[in-house]
Parts: sequence; C-alpha cells; structure tokens
Amino acid sequence: MSNRAVIATTSAPAAIGPYSQAIKVGNTVWISGQIPLNPDTMELVTGGIEQEAEQVFSNLSAIANAAGGSLADSVKINISLTDLAHFNTVNEVMMRHFAEPYPARACVQVAALPKGVGIEIEAILAL
Repeated sequence: MSNRAVIATTSAPAAIGPYSQAIKVGNTVWISGQIPLNPDTMELVTGGIEQEAEQVFSNLSAIANAAGGSLADSVKINISLTDLAHFNTVNEVMMRHFAEPYPARACVQVAALPKGVGIEIEAILAL
C-alpha cells in the first residue's frame, strides 16, 4: 500500500512488540492499544485505575497529535479492563478527554493484559 504511513512519536511509549504506534491510511488512523506506560521512563504508572487511565489517554492523545489530529477525531474507542468494577472510573476519566458527540466505544473485561496492567485502550480516528 503506497498510501500507508507509520505514525511514531517519542511523546508516547515505544512499541513493546512487532507493531507500530499507529498506521494512517488516507484520512483514517488506527492507534494501537496503549497501556499505562510513561513514555519518558517506559515504566508503568502506579496509583490506581484513575492514574492508569489518565496515562493511557495521554499516550493516545500524543499519537493522535503525531498523526495530525487529536482525540476529538476519534470515531471508535476500544477499552479492555481486567476488572469491569473500574467501568465508572474509566468513564469519568474518558469524559475529561472527550466532548460530545462521543466516539463509538466498546468496553470489555479480559483475563489479562500486557505487563499485568489493568487497562488497555485503542482508538480509530477519522481526520
């Protein structure tokens, strides 16, 4: 694909596997799942699900900016949690980063996530 561009920024954590932070094709950007890694230290953020979710949305925002957009351009968000008891807290954090109309979204509970974290979020943007 000649119109496929790799999006990469040092303002978000480097990929920890064989994937790109994001791929842009035309005006669509697919952002890989982000976990609560601090991009400066590549250490996990601690302090609970609220702090973890804030870091994840910060990472997504940095990648969206590197792609020429922002989180406001999100059309679909996929959230994976290891405990759905955190659903309301994650909703509160998400509302700090988005305004209406909100993107479409899925939120599921999973058995495990990379590095033992409690949250991973991916996003699709339309620029």
